Amino acid sequence: MRPIQIGEVSRQLASGVAPARHTELNDMAKKITAKARAAARKQRDKWKTKRWYTIRAPRHPWDFKPIGETIGESDEHIIGRVYEMTQQEFDGNFSKMHVVMRFRVTECVGQDAITTFIGHHHQTDHTRRQIRRYRGKVDDVVDVVTTDGYLVRMKPLIITQQRVQTSVKQDMRSRTRDIIIAFTAKNTYADVQHALLDGKLEEEIEKGVKSIYPVRSVAIRKTQLLQEGVVVADGPTLDEIHAEEERQAAEMKAKKAAALAAAMAEEDGEMADGEDDSKADEEQEAPAEKEESVEAAPEAAPAEEAPAEEAPAEAASNDADYASMTVAELKELLKAAGKPVSGKKADLIARLSE
Repeated sequence: MRPIQIGEVSRQLASGVAPARHTELNDMAKKITAKARAAARKQRDKWKTKRWYTIRAPRHPWDFKPIGETIGESDEHIIGRVYEMTQQEFDGNFSKMHVVMRFRVTECVGQDAITTFIGHHHQTDHTRRQIRRYRGKVDDVVDVVTTDGYLVRMKPLIITQQRVQTSVKQDMRSRTRDIIIAFTAKNTYADVQHALLDGKLEEEIEKGVKSIYPVRSVAIRKTQLLQEGVVVADGPTLDEIHAEEERQAAEMKAKKAAALAAAMAEEDGEMADGEDDSKADEEQEAPAEKEESVEAAPEAAPAEEAPAEEAPAEAASNDADYASMTVAELKELLKAAGKPVSGKKADLIARLSE
């Protein structure tokens, strides 16, 4: 017996059947729906199984420099991916923002995706801006082999100051081809990468062809790695790169903590200076008030002498008042009374009590 689908059950219910059959179909529909929901719950979320990988440039000559990130379920999904970025993003050279570099992931080590440099190209709009009316264009395609066995295809582009004849173009094209082949025949693929990105190869081509006809610009507008050669094991290992990155991160964290502590200390110092200034202002106001009270004291002294029996009590109270005063206040009283102001506080009090 063939299984009944949920759509067929719905059609039978809608067509009107016997009550017993109707109940049976309802139960069957509920079972099918429950199974479908259970299957949907069992289906795992693929996004949760994915993880991030750090894309790193080749070991030689770029020392596993991190250039980006990608996400994937496993190493098999990552290997073979091609990552593109501008040279400005790669080394910060703003004059090369039109150069697009291409890397292919060839190996995954933990969370690191190791790549190989597979070529570069100039953006189409930049190349189109170089070609104008009354200018000559000389381009070519050259396949070369480096000393370490890498087969690379290069496409040079030469723009002349004015239009040139076909024979002149042919001479410039032949000279360019000879320069590229000779350069790559005595350099490794890593050296070729440096020469392509820093413009050394383009400078050599310009020196070789400007004697034939004045040129406006020379560029290797595109390169493509056709076949890999001998992998060189120069440069630091991936473990050494990880240790160096951890050390740099720790140094950066320590510098940030020191800068934050210095900023907080400076802020606390400014607050303390503000409090000291306010206290100094209060102290400057306080002596002025005390001087006024000292000057008013002799004037407020009674002209009549007190009875002899009250003299000891008044003397004791005066001694207590003098003891609570500062040395400066006592000296002010002595000056007002025309007495010497030298000596210790006890001498000053005794002199005032006489």
